[in-house]
Amino acid sequence: MLPIIEFKNFTFQYRAQKKPTLVDINLRIYKGEKILIAGPSGSGKSTLGSCLNGLIPFNNPGKITGELIISGKTPESVFDLSKIIGTVLQDTDGQFVGLSSGEDIAFLLENLARPQDEMKERVQAAAKLVGADGYLSHSPQRLSGGQKQRVSMAGVLIDDAPILLFDEPLAALDPLTGKLATALIDDIAKRTGATIIIIEHRLEDVLWKHIDRVILFDSGRIAADTTPDEITVSEKLTKAGIRRPLYINALERAGVVKLPADKPGRLETLYLADNDKEKVRAFAENMNDELKPAGTLSDSPLLDIKDVGFIYPETELKALENINFSLYSGEMTAIVGANGAGKSTLAKLIVGFEETGSGAIFYRGEDMHDLTIPERAERIGYVMQNPNQMICKPLIFDEIALGLRVRGVPEPEIKDRVEAVLKICGLERFIKWPVSALSYGQKKRVTIADALVLEPQILILDEPTAGQDYRHYTEIMEFLAGLNRRGVTVLLITHDMHLCLEYAKRALVFSEGRLLADCPTYEILSDPGLAAKASLRETSLYELAHICGVSDARKLVSAYLDAPSCLACKEGKNNSKLH
Repeated sequence: MLPIIEFKNFTFQYRAQKKPTLVDINLRIYKGEKILIAGPSGSGKSTLGSCLNGLIPFNNPGKITGELIISGKTPESVFDLSKIIGTVLQDTDGQFVGLSSGEDIAFLLENLARPQDEMKERVQAAAKLVGADGYLSHSPQRLSGGQKQRVSMAGVLIDDAPILLFDEPLAALDPLTGKLATALIDDIAKRTGATIIIIEHRLEDVLWKHIDRVILFDSGRIAADTTPDEITVSEKLTKAGIRRPLYINALERAGVVKLPADKPGRLETLYLADNDKEKVRAFAENMNDELKPAGTLSDSPLLDIKDVGFIYPETELKALENINFSLYSGEMTAIVGANGAGKSTLAKLIVGFEETGSGAIFYRGEDMHDLTIPERAERIGYVMQNPNQMICKPLIFDEIALGLRVRGVPEPEIKDRVEAVLKICGLERFIKWPVSALSYGQKKRVTIADALVLEPQILILDEPTAGQDYRHYTEIMEFLAGLNRRGVTVLLITHDMHLCLEYAKRALVFSEGRLLADCPTYEILSDPGLAAKASLRETSLYELAHICGVSDARKLVSAYLDAPSCLACKEGKNNSKLH
């Protein structure tokens, strides 16, 4: 059987770089396979995707040696490849061209001058396949993250491409929507028989559904080409800086060692002997004399949100209603919930990007209503979800230095502070680079550096680790944890339930503009009812607790957090949340 994709001794080097990004790649992918490509940032996995869809070399030229053969021939143009490979980009906003979702899905057919009746019929069919037929008349910019993903998927299904490439399809999605997206991709694979290639950091979320092979990239080379059962218990994941599934780590901490023969690639296929289950039960019970409340760190709130409500004037959409909570100095708190739940809107109200419709926001007892955005910025730093909405300078150094320069900080101090945050954010080698040369995930790190360099008292981060591999995720979060230990209050808006578990003792749960819960994080992620209401997904620790007969799933989650075993610990870092 001939492969539908084949790389033969393939090496690629960008014109602007001294070393190749892809080195001696030999890879065969066969028709109908479902492949996960994983690896840390800069490992070459996204570059491989660009080679597949023709962006390399036709849009981004460079030096190529070896061969790439797709459907039996060497690619000749992006247009020719677009008929064979449909691509869903990580940044869906960068993929939309139509004024409505329906127009966007029909874009390819319009370019092919297909008849109107045929276009309408095929657009409706493709939209229905992914569940996007209910908002064909809506503007793509008005859709939630999950809805945008569905429209993008419909757009690539419209021409029956035999190969579908998904570049980090879960990066901007809440946990439940990410789960649904994974199921949707799996359903598309079954219905169409297409070859599926998924490039993604969130290994466990993708492996929730069947995957044939996992291709692990590291330093531009293929580090592993194996099954999910092999890779999930392999040290190669840790060495490459990729997070192993949560349930695998929990079993390890409980003293349970699993082998590939035990089918550990998915929790539902994992074999656990009675002795294994007993070890998990003992681990959960012995580590917990009693469940600990989140608590607060001081008596006087640093930030008070009182009866806050907000309606978007242009749509009369009620984004927030009667929100009440307080943040205390030195806390690290997570705000979680579905896409469109009001989390980002609340952040914009706090920093002054939007004006509060009702209620009030107090900083150290002072009503912030009359404070300007620059005045609020002296107290509260904010990192937006979309990095393209924050970056305004062409060069990375100038972008990060901007906030210091407008405040009159001396240039020698600016240089030291910019270099320090670049190192923390894993961007030190890019100090002289243009921002345009960075990936979406790297741009995200630039905007985090923008906020960190100003050393604010409160730091609000909207999805700070989206698109980051585990090593960079850990570096960023350890830096934030260090700031937190020195008294900086950190508010994390996130879909990453691992982040919540490891770093935030307290979580605020939002749904449809309302605050559903304010309680310890482990309680939220052990409560299926609350998780469902907020479009969250209970972690695999909850499922593992149920399988092993743990009396209270919260005990296993709490025990996991107390057990001193994590990537940061193995690298000699101090993570106060886990010790």
